[in-house]
Amino acid sequence: MDNPTKKHIRLTRIQKLIGDRMLKSKLNKPCFYICSKADITELMAIRPKLRKSFGVKITTNAFYIRALSLAVKKYPLAAGKVEGDKIRIAERINVGFAVNAPQGLVVPVVKDAAEKTLPDIAREEALLTYKARDNQLTLEEIEGETVALSNLGAYGIDCFLGIVPPPASTILAVGNAIPTPVYQGESDTITVRKIVSLSLAADHRVMNEVYAAEFLNFITAELQNPQRLV
Repeated sequence: MDNPTKKHIRLTRIQKLIGDRMLKSKLNKPCFYICSKADITELMAIRPKLRKSFGVKITTNAFYIRALSLAVKKYPLAAGKVEGDKIRIAERINVGFAVNAPQGLVVPVVKDAAEKTLPDIAREEALLTYKARDNQLTLEEIEGETVALSNLGAYGIDCFLGIVPPPASTILAVGNAIPTPVYQGESDTITVRKIVSLSLAADHRVMNEVYAAEFLNFITAELQNPQRLV
């Protein structure tokens, strides 16, 4: 990229491609947005134990990919796509996840994510992330996305709304896990829990608000019961 101190900055090929794709999506997909919060205190607590058990680092992103893929399996319209006067349901649940790489934003794809275990997803996510940042991804590794994930938690962002990429009709946007005081009614106490914001953007032609709400609630429930994802 050109020196950002200049008055004009030349767009890279990747920036032009991403810009064109996102503009096309914004113009052609009538999206709506819903938000939820998930208590991932337990999820964060079991990660070190899982690393010892499976011999692989289990990132929060791996949990999100796993939960998202299982949600799509239960609510297949989330992987639907308008084709003419019909909605085509994707045959495979392929989760694309955004990675910030030197060449720009890259979206590698975990194929058939719902059929893979959490450790398998963690290993594949780590490999794809490494290859993305080293500019080694193959065409096959960035194609076939049927549902999308974008996580800005590592950058301290609390909440944001994603743009649905052209191949998909749904994107889950995840923010930072924030220590939050929570009232526990049963014990009449206040405890600090790690709460994360989840935002879902969905193509209204493919699903309505109620379907999307059930879809997002399923993801929230899975994240709050992480043993079900292991």
